[in-house]
Amino acid sequence: MIRRVQAEVCAALEAVEGGGVQFREDAWTRPGGGGGISRVLQGGSVFEKAAVNVSVVYGVMPPEAYRAARPDAAAAAAEGEKAGPVPFFAAGVSSVIHPVNPFVPTMHFNYRYFETEAPKDAPGAPRQWWFGGGTDLTPSYIIEEDVKHFHSVQKEVCDKFDPSFYPKFKKWCDEYFYIKHRGERRGVGGIFFDDLNDHDQETLLQFATECADSVLPAYIPIIERRKDTPFTEEHKAWQQLRRGRYVEFNLVYDRGTTFGLKTGGRIESILVSLPLTARWEYDHKPEVGTEEWKLLDTCINPKEWI
Repeated sequence: MIRRVQAEVCAALEAVEGGGVQFREDAWTRPGGGGGISRVLQGGSVFEKAAVNVSVVYGVMPPEAYRAARPDAAAAAAEGEKAGPVPFFAAGVSSVIHPVNPFVPTMHFNYRYFETEAPKDAPGAPRQWWFGGGTDLTPSYIIEEDVKHFHSVQKEVCDKFDPSFYPKFKKWCDEYFYIKHRGERRGVGGIFFDDLNDHDQETLLQFATECADSVLPAYIPIIERRKDTPFTEEHKAWQQLRRGRYVEFNLVYDRGTTFGLKTGGRIESILVSLPLTARWEYDHKPEVGTEEWKLLDTCINPKEWI
């Protein structure tokens, strides 16, 4: 599934990009077990940087990496905080797309499966498994038609499985992509879930698969509508500032980044989510009532889009 999704997303993005600009592919192996395939497109006319990665890794991880993987601190403490290295297996597909045009949102998705065996010195501990992931949108400018379309596609997929999924996972997304030191969200959200094991594995695999398959219909129409929108240097400067927020979240709070660094992952693949360019201005505040202010207000006060 993850290889198919990677191939389909890359093909769709190359078609939008045109001009013969293609993804570069790197296959890599992880010293402790497993490996992956990173595919990255850089310097296009539509996409400044787009990455679609798959990884299948296994081996043992230290307790601090296990705590990074498990958002439930109490569960992590009970299952391995005081124990030794924890055997694990993880497989997933992840992508971050940073467009050139400030009116095309950045988009991220990630779907993964994780399982652990009992820690080496706690053979009686239970084996754990769970699915996690989500799809979220990070615009520089709020275009309600686009945001509503994006959320509608996520809700449609969720509703096929359980009507409680969308409201629960939408709220989870707003809470997860929160930059605590800024007091604002990274973007306008979407869906996010982790530790999902309350249904049988095949049902959750089907759910994760359909979520991954919803990425292109949720995002490609937005790109097509906005990629040729005229923009100014001021629009571009604001996009760069918002990318700075993206960088801050990924380096300080993102659990995937933390897990990759603590388990000796491939650094180029871990940090491939970062944009080519970003900007930090001292004490920058947009003027109240401007389009830039509307975006910031939305990141501080999340909305219900549908």
